[in-house]
Amino acid sequence: MERVPNLRLATEKPDHIMVSISGDAKTSMTVTWRSSLDVESGYIEYYEKGGEKKKAPATVKPFKSDVNTSNIFWAKAENLKPGTRYYYTCGSDENRSDEYYFDTEEENLTKFKFIAISDHQKEDDHFNPDYSALNKFLKDVLKKHPDVKFILTAGDNTNCGQHEIQWNAMFEGMQGIMEHLPYMMCCGNHDNRGFRQYFPTEVERYYAEPAEFFDTQLEYSYPKNGPEGWQTENYSFDYGNAHFVVFGVNEPELCNEWAVKDIDSSDKTWKLGAYHFPIYYSGPNLSNDDAYPMMRECMEKLDILFSGHEHNFSRTFPMKNEEMFDRPSQGTIHYELGNGHMNPPGTKTTNKLWHCSFYPQEEKNCMYALIEIDGDKMTLISELDDGRVVDECLIDKEKDEIRPYRVAPIFGPGRTRMLYKGVDLGLCAMPTPAVEKDGVWYMPFATLVAHIGGEVKRETGKVTLEVYGKKAVFTEGSDTAQTAKGELKLGGKVFRGEAEQLYIPVDDACKAFGMKWNYAKRNNFISIENSNESCPIPNQP
Repeated sequence: MERVPNLRLATEKPDHIMVSISGDAKTSMTVTWRSSLDVESGYIEYYEKGGEKKKAPATVKPFKSDVNTSNIFWAKAENLKPGTRYYYTCGSDENRSDEYYFDTEEENLTKFKFIAISDHQKEDDHFNPDYSALNKFLKDVLKKHPDVKFILTAGDNTNCGQHEIQWNAMFEGMQGIMEHLPYMMCCGNHDNRGFRQYFPTEVERYYAEPAEFFDTQLEYSYPKNGPEGWQTENYSFDYGNAHFVVFGVNEPELCNEWAVKDIDSSDKTWKLGAYHFPIYYSGPNLSNDDAYPMMRECMEKLDILFSGHEHNFSRTFPMKNEEMFDRPSQGTIHYELGNGHMNPPGTKTTNKLWHCSFYPQEEKNCMYALIEIDGDKMTLISELDDGRVVDECLIDKEKDEIRPYRVAPIFGPGRTRMLYKGVDLGLCAMPTPAVEKDGVWYMPFATLVAHIGGEVKRETGKVTLEVYGKKAVFTEGSDTAQTAKGELKLGGKVFRGEAEQLYIPVDDACKAFGMKWNYAKRNNFISIENSNESCPIPNQP
């Protein structure tokens, strides 16, 4: 039987009703909703209990999607009283919504809670994405924590954001939640993903830049203070004594320039960010080239950077310039939020050296993080839908400590570790640490290539290495290597070192194979990265 998509198209009655912060949360609130093209204007009517009813007209814009055209409405209630509950309806004279409520931020607020979720898209049925499990999960969370002030996401709110059916399902799944609780979305790669043909099968995937459907539907929902041309998917807002910076996944250099100025201009106690891709990831084959080093400057101004993408949980030591520290003042904590909607990781995930807490979340469950700020202290608890606590920590700015205590490893002299994509090379590299000679770092690069699944051919006085489609030959006593592009001049001569292995200049070997490297002086390890996310497997003749 032919399957018919559940499009959930707009009608004259308002739907997709969402409150959000687009200005001062103490004195304003923005309401977004959708109606069919038959409704050309609208407004919100709002009041505090026992107070006079007021109106605010809506800005209206058409949203032309892949299946339909509807009108999106945004109305902003302003000059509100701090710490006050307001009741409201939205729509036109003829078509009004039910009555909902929202709460404004209290004056001088330094203690509050919010929750953060990520990767709550539904990907197993593109004809009828069903977000009912997410709806139940979040309502259960909010029953447990009724004093939560807003929801922050780290992206992938939908599975294919360039198709309206996905957004319509997500908005339906958030009914009973985002009408009263500000819903602050970060744009993930799936939110700007689409297909040239979506029905009956997905054909020719692409990524929209900017994120067209995200930006069009939410144009006035969030502060328009991001970088010119890339607003909506990049914005910042304040709540209590915290400043939040929300990043999209496009134009990292431009976003960095904007965010540096934005963060520097804030005097808030806490500087928090949301960016979909994890910088310190847990996938065995992933990379961070989407943002590092282009956004390193702004990200290292943050106390915490929330992320998603990998559908599992991890928390790093405070990180700065790829070094690991112990105290919150020394670096940024990268906090991967897991997945909020029974979406196990599509690939294996692994604990990396930079993680002080890790959970692969390969079970089919939901996760959220409850964050409570209390002055200069912050508590973060990540919990599963069955009540198991994955991680809990307290960040104390006054004492400059994180509890429970975790000490970042520092390796001893003459024991420089070698990491590939965050993983120690382990037993195969135990007797052969990297060494520095005359200001040049060397390592037995054949050990690395073999470790990641590349081809290694050892002959008397030389070694041939091949991985990721690149090949190079290194010869003992020579300061040149042979590659497909010709002779590569090395920064020093290949020499026979520990365990009779050939030691090769790290910088030159990385150039030969399209890799990058960094020496973490404080921790005494060399970390090597590659943007190639394939998994090398040796050929079996």
